[in-house]
Amino acid sequence: MTYTLAKQERAASGRRSVAGYLGLPAALLAVLLVLYVVVHSRTLDSIEQRLVNGPKLLQATGQHLALTAVSTIGVLIIAIPVGIALTRPFAARITGPTMAVFNIGQAVPSIGLLVIFAIVWDIGFWPSIVALVAYSILPVLRNTMIGLRQVDQAVIESGRGMGMSKLAVLTRIELPLAVPVILTGLRTALVINVGTAALCTFVGAGGLGNIIDGGLVSNRQLVIVVGSVLTAVLALFVDYLAGIAEDVLRPRGL
Repeated sequence: MTYTLAKQERAASGRRSVAGYLGLPAALLAVLLVLYVVVHSRTLDSIEQRLVNGPKLLQATGQHLALTAVSTIGVLIIAIPVGIALTRPFAARITGPTMAVFNIGQAVPSIGLLVIFAIVWDIGFWPSIVALVAYSILPVLRNTMIGLRQVDQAVIESGRGMGMSKLAVLTRIELPLAVPVILTGLRTALVINVGTAALCTFVGAGGLGNIIDGGLVSNRQLVIVVGSVLTAVLALFVDYLAGIAEDVLRPRGL
């Protein structure tokens, strides 16, 4: 009886069991172990040794994480306030044109966006960050608006009837109820940024794309596989961490 009630409570809360949390990390660790065995079972030539070694891979992974983290923070700083503003009555006339502007980011191919910023600005870390923000901002912006608009108007009116100000209603009712939808958009943006950051190597920003590009240029299939697998594992692990954050931050009962 107690076990059944506990299971029902977990299902109602939407949170996974311990085994559910450990499944994906275990699978990703197994993939990395297989990759390690494959690499160390071969005799690497000088080019492969230069591209596939511990310090080089750690540096590229660190650069990739920095590109992903900073660009995602930039997305949150811009998308959530703009999404809130566009759901207010005063912004009704500019919502359509504003969304059209933000749609441009995803309408342009990612590599094209990176090249445009490299041409009009510079190459390196910060132009790549701006390009990544422009390319991945739409999911968070759209989901912020959807999450706020789906809040029951009766709940909002109840808050106003209790004497709450518009700001209090927004921060204590609307945003908490919109959190699950906003976090879904954030997970999408994170995965987009991890994948697109691999292209930042072409504009001098580093990342795991350096490994993949080095393998392509030198025609070393093993190097290409290592860079690609690490990028895929990183994307899955970042999505996994975002899923945990979604479980933790989701208001109880939603």
